[in-house]
Amino acid sequence: MRGGLGLHHGRVRLNLIHILTVLLSALLLGSLTYCVLTIFAVRNYLSVPPPVLHHTPGISILRPLHGADQDTEENLRSCFVQDYPDFEILIAVYRANDPAVEVFERIRAEFPDGPAARLVVTGESPVPNAKAHSLNFLIAHAEHDLLVMIDSDVRVMPDMLRTIAAEFHDESVGVFTCPYRATAGCSLWSRLESIGMNTEFLGGVLVARMLEGMKFALGPTIAARREVIERMGGFQELGEFLAEDFVLGQRAAEQGHRVLLSSHVIEHRIGSQSFRANMQHRLRWARSTKRSRPAGYWGEIFTNPVPLVLLLCLADHRTWPLVPVTAVFRALSAWLTSAWVLSSPISVVTWLLLPVQDVLTFLMWIAGFFGDEVQWGGQQLKLRADGRFETEHALEELVRMTKQPLPSSASTPVPASSGPD
Repeated sequence: MRGGLGLHHGRVRLNLIHILTVLLSALLLGSLTYCVLTIFAVRNYLSVPPPVLHHTPGISILRPLHGADQDTEENLRSCFVQDYPDFEILIAVYRANDPAVEVFERIRAEFPDGPAARLVVTGESPVPNAKAHSLNFLIAHAEHDLLVMIDSDVRVMPDMLRTIAAEFHDESVGVFTCPYRATAGCSLWSRLESIGMNTEFLGGVLVARMLEGMKFALGPTIAARREVIERMGGFQELGEFLAEDFVLGQRAAEQGHRVLLSSHVIEHRIGSQSFRANMQHRLRWARSTKRSRPAGYWGEIFTNPVPLVLLLCLADHRTWPLVPVTAVFRALSAWLTSAWVLSSPISVVTWLLLPVQDVLTFLMWIAGFFGDEVQWGGQQLKLRADGRFETEHALEELVRMTKQPLPSSASTPVPASSGPD
């Protein structure tokens, strides 16, 4: 009796292992196919001819700042050295004594002949999405209708505005979003994250672009027409979402505007992060993505073949020859996205860390399915199913704030001490 029961349990175990092996094999095949799609997506992106600049409309650069670190000065200076005839720079800070103000004034003094540069003091953000709060004020003060929104940790090339102006020559284009090359600080965790951004994340963006077109935007640098933002309710409405950048592109596409991936690559300097801070950031990203595009989030299981082949080998050790095959597919797609698109060749150390990053990404992807709370800006936030967030009185305060006139501390920008207005 016991022997028969043991035999039955053994057969059940073998059947479960067989089912698991078949499932993992199917997922791995899909993931390897995705790697091939990434290769074609890279070629598709690079095949687009560079835009031709026909005219130079006025452009407003909007840049929220909060505090200053070792990269702030060079990041901000990259906006002042744009090879473009007609643009202004608007900087937002919460308080007039913010350390970023000193950096801004020092750089502005280096350019007495322009560009026009103004400082806007917004007051403390009453809601966790402080970036949306600042952009709401900056857009109100911007003189031009072509807006380029740049995060504080971004460094751009001198030809950025010329490229964007040329790309907006097509009136059907409402939003351009820039691919970015992540540059890590000295910590291991930020280096791992930069590897993921420059390979797996960018690969996903390029494949989505090739298969269905751009229906979203990437946060670090976005260019948009003022009317497009205003038509969707401005940042009063967008500020209710944790991933307001994604929603901006999504709504622009829904309204019939074209959303395109720019040919200009910006540099996203992510700095150094501790293990705890990096995990909180990854989890926030995962849970936010799951709510912004739930179907796409399920599909992310195909974007990373390394964990799948490792799990397959654990289920059936006879499948170990698939490990080097998978490594070749993953390496080729990683090399093309990083080196060809971002002009960031992969070093020997990066190759060694790539599998570690892939496994970590897979674990955080699983974690994204569980829980609805994230840490952001020192606050505990609860995500709704549609990507909006909740925190005590936050949304009520946002509505109250946006229905009233701008506060006196922010209604008038701090006057420029130099440069034409």
